[in-house]
Amino acid sequence: MKKYTIQKSPFVVPTKDGKHIAEHFGLASDGNANISIAFMIAPPGWSEPFQTPEFDEYTYIIKGKKQFIIDDETIILEAGQSIKINKNVRVQYSNPFEKDCKYLAICIPAFSIDKVHRED
Repeated sequence: MKKYTIQKSPFVVPTKDGKHIAEHFGLASDGNANISIAFMIAPPGWSEPFQTPEFDEYTYIIKGKKQFIIDDETIILEAGQSIKINKNVRVQYSNPFEKDCKYLAICIPAFSIDKVHRED
């Protein structure tokens, strides 16, 4: 049995909104359905539609700021801060600020487009 896995070539998720997503572990990169770990760069002005995912999502901000609207509450995190958003909670992620936001996103179970439930 293998004792460890080093990820040297994460799966870069194709996007149309300018966001960089490099999944190191998860469904898209190594088929792991239990957890996904991705490095993200959200450019200035980026936002996603509201969503109600079927997974817990942890976010750790490395650089910049990121805005979260959770139900009707707006939260802004800065570098060095983190948040856990429980599954089945309505949330919108965005970067309305002037600089890139670099962060790690960890989803348990793994992120799946079928389980994120984005609103149109």
